[in-house]
Amino acid sequence: MERADWNEDNRYLSIATAGSPQELKAKRIACQTVLLEQLNVIPVEEWLSRVNAMHDRIAGAAVSICEAQMKEAGYGPPPCAYSFIVFGSAGRQEATLWSDQDNGLIVEGEPDGVKKVYFEAFGVMLSNVLEQAGYEKCDGKVMCSEPLWRKTLPEWKRQLEGWMSQLEWEPIRYLIIASDMRHVAGKTALSAEWREALHAGFVNNEKLSTAVLRNTVRHKATLNLLGQVLTERFGDYAGGFDVKYGVYIPLVNIVRHLALLHGVRDSSTLKRLEQLAKLGKYEHLDDIRRAFLTALRMRVNTPYAVQDGLLSSSDYIAESDLKNKQLLSELRDSLLLVRRLHKALQRQLRSAERRQS
Repeated sequence: MERADWNEDNRYLSIATAGSPQELKAKRIACQTVLLEQLNVIPVEEWLSRVNAMHDRIAGAAVSICEAQMKEAGYGPPPCAYSFIVFGSAGRQEATLWSDQDNGLIVEGEPDGVKKVYFEAFGVMLSNVLEQAGYEKCDGKVMCSEPLWRKTLPEWKRQLEGWMSQLEWEPIRYLIIASDMRHVAGKTALSAEWREALHAGFVNNEKLSTAVLRNTVRHKATLNLLGQVLTERFGDYAGGFDVKYGVYIPLVNIVRHLALLHGVRDSSTLKRLEQLAKLGKYEHLDDIRRAFLTALRMRVNTPYAVQDGLLSSSDYIAESDLKNKQLLSELRDSLLLVRRLHKALQRQLRSAERRQS
């Protein structure tokens, strides 16, 4: 089944006809209703594919609405080609129904005053259109409204080279965010050239791979010495478990590191695992896939609230749900795997650091 054909009543396909952010939001809520009915009825990977297809359609429509608004505001049409790109869970095609904005712009050609004026206004307006359509702005400011994530292609290449050469925590963190980039709208060739520049920097660059590994092996403790799941002790989520940062993100990070190490171009975690399996170099990839699917299922089933038709979630498994023995057993098995993998990566890091010292 093609992703674009999943909804028989055309709510999904009609997204492209939205003429305003408010209409876009209404169409999103209509699609969301159908998707919630399908949750846990179809496999989680297929369900997330449909969710992310919806997000892509909305983003594409938001770009068109923004271009029209720019004309109305007196800026005229875009002065050159550009690419609207996404990062984070959207880049990996793992966004939930409540994911926020993680996006950027690649502008064609060398920078000049006309492009600067147009795309600065365009980036701010597009981020606002997406917010009006129900996508909260990113707390970390990874958005096309921010100069760091809105650049011409030559500027982007220089920025990527800078992040790759510094090898410190913050630039490597930015590089890791960037490595999940995925094209959504605009000129595909710009995104493709951007991706080539990113991956070229990793070829035969052990110091860079080691720096990424250094960032990858940090994660919060999730099991005690007896192998029991550690839940939150205090605060609003006391007794619950942080499924996003406790198990989902650690698995994303581990697979991303291996993908960058071997030049895998896919941004989706499941597709990265498929490509890594073809290399035949790693054991436990089937175990990682099973644990990752478990993490996805848990993440999309965390309790959510509805406000003005839109969903929000803390990404915590509720204390009451952890009383389900099967769920707790699956979570514990996944966390034990994550712990084993992190210990193996920590050994690799120590070995790499000795070689490079």
